[in-house]
Amino acid sequence: MPLTQRQTFRRRRIVVFSAVGVALATAFYLPMTLLAPLAEVSATVIAPATPELAEPELMFPSYGASAIADIDRPGVLAHAGSDDALPIASITKVITALVVLDAKPLGADEAGPTITFGPADLDYYYAQQAQYGLVWPVFDGQTLSQREVMNVVLLASANNYSQSLARWAYGSDEAFVAAAAKWLSANGLEDTTLTEASGIQATNKSTAQDLTKLARLAISSPVVAAIVSTPSTEVPGLGTVSNRNQLLGIDGVDGIKTGTLDDDWACLLFSTDVTIGEETKTLVGVVIGGPDHPTIAAAIRALIKDATEGYNEVTLARAGEEFAEYDTPWGDDTSAIASDTVTRVVWGYDKITLTVDADPMRLTGAGTSAGVVHVLIGTESIDIPLEFSEEVDDPGPWWRLTNPQILF
Repeated sequence: MPLTQRQTFRRRRIVVFSAVGVALATAFYLPMTLLAPLAEVSATVIAPATPELAEPELMFPSYGASAIADIDRPGVLAHAGSDDALPIASITKVITALVVLDAKPLGADEAGPTITFGPADLDYYYAQQAQYGLVWPVFDGQTLSQREVMNVVLLASANNYSQSLARWAYGSDEAFVAAAAKWLSANGLEDTTLTEASGIQATNKSTAQDLTKLARLAISSPVVAAIVSTPSTEVPGLGTVSNRNQLLGIDGVDGIKTGTLDDDWACLLFSTDVTIGEETKTLVGVVIGGPDHPTIAAAIRALIKDATEGYNEVTLARAGEEFAEYDTPWGDDTSAIASDTVTRVVWGYDKITLTVDADPMRLTGAGTSAGVVHVLIGTESIDIPLEFSEEVDDPGPWWRLTNPQILF
């Protein structure tokens, strides 16, 4: 039956609208499909292995009090013995030197002003001699530089020179003691007390923990650190002045100060550099109240050895190690890998945590940033950069046309 004019018009209209629809679909669908950004591909994180650390085993002496610390870490690594403040003998002289430098600062290589000795200094000599304190000769009118006097104080441990130095800097014994109290408080040595400048009195006291703080202050002073690491020096009118520290130069020991009271109270405040892996660690420590210096020297050597063995060089990441994987819907894959090998020296009690923060990915080139691994070692934070191991290319027109579900 022939089509009516109305039917013919209707069919023509359907064809036209269909063609327009196809044209519109082509105009919008194809560009959207071929040009639209691909959906992000999330990372599948590979749980990183946490290094296992052996607990340190430190052998401390059974007498007095002792402690050892790492200058790059707060507090002490370990301590033993009494927690009470104990007599510190001539370790006092380290405090005296630092308090004097507070009032009379010296440059690292400066001799400083001239000190002229007089009757008061002779009185110190005779008073110390009467108490069997360690003294060095002095005479009325003698002149030495501040640096030379500090050499006699810290190397020869001359009690009379320590008192003379303190009085020269502050005008009187009482003024020095007051200044020392303020200095101790300002530097956080709350458990340390000084009643005089030489250390001959047992009323000069401190704890092992406080003395590790003092050791940090001593080696951070260029003047004090240089003097206490010197085996010997020449002082005009006095000849060769030798360091009394029996451990100087042994096991990396480069300071700091001996102390002795009577015949059965030996002390040593020490510092040493030890090598673990490719890192150098500076350790400071103290033994207070040992029976004699050879005994505490042996104990300190054993303590340094144990502390050194308490460190571990651990590998946190190896170059090329995978921390996350990416699988794309179009069949390409890549990984987030460490760009470099990262190691750290850690103490045996340190807690280590690793958290992978891998970036989502669309298209990428090999070697571009893929995120980080956040590492926490105790209180230290480290970020290890990650990079993509392989290039991920566009899947191409055919895949895009046949997989529109991933498009935005």
